[in-house]
Amino acid sequence: MPFRSGVYIVPTHRWYIERTVWLIAGCVLLGATALAARVDARWVVAVIVTAVASIGVSLTGFCVVGNVLARVGFTPMLARPGWSPGQLYFMQTDRWYLERRIYLAVGINLTVASALSLVHSPWWLLFTGFVGGAMVWFAATGYCIMANGLYWLGAEPRLAPLCETGASVDASPRRHAPA
Repeated sequence: MPFRSGVYIVPTHRWYIERTVWLIAGCVLLGATALAARVDARWVVAVIVTAVASIGVSLTGFCVVGNVLARVGFTPMLARPGWSPGQLYFMQTDRWYLERRIYLAVGINLTVASALSLVHSPWWLLFTGFVGGAMVWFAATGYCIMANGLYWLGAEPRLAPLCETGASVDASPRRHAPA
């Protein structure tokens, strides 16, 4: 992966399935983290379920929330080729593009932080709360710290980026030849 510069921002011109999933997951993480910190530590199970779902999406492409959103009329930007309304939604898993790596990294980080909050210190919930806030921020603005880190390290995005140069956003998912 070649190093690159610039700022990676996902399209925010409409609420597509993947962007809405980031928003819902972020809200669940914020709520579950707050409940685990203030009410009962067992609420961290909701964080773990969200983490496992994120890992599952990265590995299989199947997203329960994404399928619910597809049923109510949201359209995807990262669906497998040939997807049409009425079919099950699966995210593309043909290669490890940037957005797919985000799902995996978020899931792993949340799983580790959740376990540490239970066995080591509840202060680890600050990290799960940070991730939840970052996901809400990502959905609202299109900017993500982790996505930019991966982008700078050379991970190739599928969603058309809006770079710091002010380039226009291509609303269609990018199709890349296998590397």
